[in-house]
Amino acid sequence: MRNQQGVAYLNCENGKRLPFKSKFLAGADGRPGIKIADPLEIFAMFTAAEEDDSVHSIIIDTATYMMDMYESIYVIGSTNTMQAWGEYAQFWKTLMRDYVGQSTKNVIMLAHTSDKLDAEGIPTDHLVQIKGSIMKIGVESFFTTVVAAKKVKIKQLKKFKNDYLNITPEEEALGFKYVYQTLLTKETMVERIRAPFEMWSQQETFIDSNVQLVLDRFAEYYEDDEDF
Repeated sequence: MRNQQGVAYLNCENGKRLPFKSKFLAGADGRPGIKIADPLEIFAMFTAAEEDDSVHSIIIDTATYMMDMYESIYVIGSTNTMQAWGEYAQFWKTLMRDYVGQSTKNVIMLAHTSDKLDAEGIPTDHLVQIKGSIMKIGVESFFTTVVAAKKVKIKQLKKFKNDYLNITPEEEALGFKYVYQTLLTKETMVERIRAPFEMWSQQETFIDSNVQLVLDRFAEYYEDDEDF
């Protein structure tokens, strides 16, 4: 990402170190990224980011671990688990409605996905699994754009040449490349990839796994929208 000093990276994965070097906003330990020890801290982080003009993007990594953390802290061991599960769902809705939905920053949320299989072991759905009523609504339904991280054979990618897809000699030698999938294909119909109408062309179904490309296209798509 460009201007990484303006990125508030909220690490919900037990403080796991990033697998790459970055210049994200530093946390209390002075290292890039802000370690989240309690999901409720995220509300304050959004508020602080809105008041800081130097911050342009907020990343939550990941929604899956964030909600697992909420369950561990506030649901397990609760004397009223029915109420606790209701508050679990309400935490997500409040985050999305009052913070993500109202934010003037780019908001990027990562998540782990799982397959649902039928009796014969055939995938019938591929989704972000968050427990309770939220999964029935669908985590993906809260977002404008959902891309999927994929590992795809170079032979398949060569059918999708575009300016956002660059295959290096190293990837050519390996025979595969890590990419973002932006649109559904007949092989991925059970997935929940989504994008605004005609934001991506069919030729751009696969692009480099670079979130800056997604942000640039999003800004280009909405450049005439006064509310963007």
